[in-house]
Amino acid sequence: MNVAAAAGPDRAVPPEVKICGLTRERDAQHAVTTGASYIGAIMAGGPRLLTMDRARAVLGPRRHDVQRVVVFGDQHPDDVIVTVQTLDLDVAQLHGAYTAASIDTIRRETGRMVWPVLRVAGTMLPDDAAALGASAGTVVLDAHVVGQLGGTGVALDWSGLRNAVGALRESVPGIRIILAGGLRPRNVIEAIRLLSPDVVDVSSGVESETGLKDPMLVEQFVAAVRSAAGMQR
Repeated sequence: MNVAAAAGPDRAVPPEVKICGLTRERDAQHAVTTGASYIGAIMAGGPRLLTMDRARAVLGPRRHDVQRVVVFGDQHPDDVIVTVQTLDLDVAQLHGAYTAASIDTIRRETGRMVWPVLRVAGTMLPDDAAALGASAGTVVLDAHVVGQLGGTGVALDWSGLRNAVGALRESVPGIRIILAGGLRPRNVIEAIRLLSPDVVDVSSGVESETGLKDPMLVEQFVAAVRSAAGMQR
């Protein structure tokens, strides 16, 4: 496959930004003020795990200036549906072993966006990438780290994945690609240049310590992403 063709057309605007793994209300508000389009809380386990009540407090109510995301692990689809409805979420991000059928069920019952996560090792996407992408219209690319579901700080092989991501775009026209995994202010421009994601998703790369966002790093990340307008996919 031709790399330029696989990468896709020019983009006139930079990707949107998601700040994930939020644990404090002031960090979430700063992310919104700085220009994030999505803010995320973790209910999948790990050191940034929030309860339902804390996720509600950190993410706040639905509003026009930001989309609110909760990251799920291996919760049953029924539990995901209840949480989405209880918190009135905009997006359910699914890191567990969900199927296209379960994605369809969650979307139908909630009326909200669902982002299945492809845990990527090496330069190939999982075999079910196209099926999940076709069902949800979106996939998240994150690094596969044994025993962890995200927030690891491990970057993907962006250059090596260009053909695989291009093939996914060809097989699922209009699919949205959210890129996670090891993004930081100093490397996000290169990641955008190589894979041209629709959204870039950062957690540990803008932290002063686990779960605590550094306002300066958040601002630097958003500024770097905005500078990427006009890059070739």
